[in-house]
This record gives sequence, C-alpha cells and structure tokens, in this order.
Amino acid sequence: MKPQNIFFAICSMVVLFFSAEEIQAQGCVAIRHFSSCVGNTLENNLLGPGDIQIGSNYRYFKSFRHFRGTEEEPDRVSNETEVINHSHSWDFFLTYGITDRLYTSITIPTVINTRSSLYEHGRDERNTTYSRGLADIRVGVGYWLFDLEKHQNGNLALGLGVKLPTGNYNASDIFYNVGPEGSPQVRPVDQSIQPGDGGFGITLDFQFYQKIAEKFFAYGGGFYLLNPRETNGTRTFRETLSPILENEAIMAVPDQFSIRAGVSHSFSNTISGSLGARYEGVPVKDLIGGNEGFRRPGNVLSIDPGIAFMKDNFSLNLNVPFAVRRDRPQSVTDKQTEENTGNPRNGDAAFADYLINVGVSYRFANKKVKVDPALMNEFKN
Repeated sequence: MKPQNIFFAICSMVVLFFSAEEIQAQGCVAIRHFSSCVGNTLENNLLGPGDIQIGSNYRYFKSFRHFRGTEEEPDRVSNETEVINHSHSWDFFLTYGITDRLYTSITIPTVINTRSSLYEHGRDERNTTYSRGLADIRVGVGYWLFDLEKHQNGNLALGLGVKLPTGNYNASDIFYNVGPEGSPQVRPVDQSIQPGDGGFGITLDFQFYQKIAEKFFAYGGGFYLLNPRETNGTRTFRETLSPILENEAIMAVPDQFSIRAGVSHSFSNTISGSLGARYEGVPVKDLIGGNEGFRRPGNVLSIDPGIAFMKDNFSLNLNVPFAVRRDRPQSVTDKQTEENTGNPRNGDAAFADYLINVGVSYRFANKKVKVDPALMNEFKN
C-alpha cells in the first residue's frame, strides 16, 4: 500500500478534530488563548512528503462563573458583580510534510476579546474593555516515531516548537471612575484578554492514536508551554485596589499546559465522532524561571464530545467541551500575602460552562510524478 494512501486511510478512520490543542477550553480568565505549534488536528500532521495542509480554527467562550479553589461563588452572578469575558480567536495554520514522518507547521493566531466588570471601574457601574489583533505566533516541527506504512493501526508523534512574542502584551483601553477625582483613565486591559504574553516560549507536545476495534480508535495528546520570562513589565493597577496587592502590580508570563484523551468512531467514510476528556490550565509555578508577578493559576477538567466531516482533501470539525471540575488554586502572590498579613488569601477566577471549537482545513497533496533519469535520457536521444 502506498504511503500516501495510508495517510488518507488513517485520516478517514481517526476523528479529525483534535482541536483540543486549544488550551482555554473552559475560558478560565487566568488562561489566554493558546494552541500547540505543530498543527491543531491529527490529520494536519499525517502528511506525505511535499503535502501542505492549510486551515483555520475558531474558538469562542464566555467566562462568568467565579471559583476560589474548587468552590463556586454563585452569589457573584446573583448579585451581578461577576466578571464577564467574551473571547473570540482564530488560528490560521499551515503544515508542511518534509518526509513521511517529519512535518513542520506555523500558526498565526488573532483574537477579539471583551471584558465587562464592576471592580475595574470604581465598583459602582459596569463597563467593558476590549482587545484585538495578532496574538503570539508559533512555529515548530513534529516527528512520528514509527513507520506509518508498518504501523497503520497506531503511532506516536513528538513535537518541539517556539512561541514568538508577536502579540501585544500591553493592550490598553479606557477605565472609568479610576482616575483623578473619578475621571476616566487609559490603562492596560486585564491579563486574561491581552493578545500576547510578552515572552519567548518553548512548546513540548505529543499525540498518539491506536486502533482498539473495527472503526474505533483511541487518541490522545497534549503540550506544555515553557515561558522562562518571569514578568513582562505591564502594570496591572491591582495595587490601587488594595495595598496588600502590591506584589501583583506587574503581569507575570506564566507556563500553560493541556492534555486530552478519548475514543473516536467512524460512522461512515466521511463522518466521525468522538468522546474524550481534557485537563488544562496555568500552573501555580513555572518549570523554568521565577514566579513573581501577577498570574491567576487555574485548571479545568472537561468532557469533550465532537463530530467531524471529511471528504477527499477537505475536513470540517466541531468540538463542544464542557467543564465538570474547575479549580483556582492559591497563587504564589496569594501565599505571600497570607504570610505577610496572617489572613487567609486565595484569589478567584471566572470560568465558562462550555467552549465552542470549529475547525476547517484543506490538504494540497503533492502529486508530482518523479521521472526516472534513465527514462529522461531516452527522451533526449
């Protein structure tokens, strides 16, 4: 069987919507938009030499449910003091097959975000801040560990990439009732809606698939973003809310992570479905670098159903993960404040109930026929 036919056979059997690489599945305001840098869906990475896959992933969520630890604070919604984030993001990507097993990809993300709150505008009236534009570009390479022709029923790919600080990490808007004598003032928007984080990052990722029965595949994958830079110099103005928040005056550049797994089923040659789980978030401490500055650590466990359509070189997929467990743990600055004041301290974060992921892609297969040099010589005679 030709390698290229194997690629398409695997693609048709394995669900084509691993846009679970999107980390903000439940929209914790601690977690900005991010996806891995070596292709957002499995079929993007099953390429023959010279194949090109282009596409886009759209993601939307509304975060508004506040948590401290794993405990929800429902009164925030009932008394209308909740923070409401609306996040729209588009990832435009191109993946290129270097060999049967080695591939490279670039992802260019754009975002449009809004944030409605009381506490950022003097606490007496609700106002909205906005951010939009290019986010942090990612580039990387990936490699399938096993020969695809000999291992059609299962394989494992490892990836390595870099995140470039191309997004604005000091996006600003007008905040009301916070300037001199209650006047409006231009300030940086909240960390959760900044298009960029201001740091060069390194991404480590993996993905796998394994046939478990006729028309059934297990799948999984994940990534970890290392952000060595400690803080980016952007002011939060949190110290103006309370003197005890002086240690949160500057934004941190936190790590992020995501892991997911599940089972997919092919209903037909064109329709697939899957059901899985994902766990993702922002850790309390980075693996490399310091941990000063303001961050909202948070993590979400989600159930992730999806459906996909694939015909010839075109694929369309939809995932709607919904949260079953949300956690906003104590941050480093929370612990510092608790030590300094002797009072318990655990900041809150707002999470969404669900996320909408829609992906579309098209493959340009390399169909060039390589002519044997000996045959070319025949034409020359």
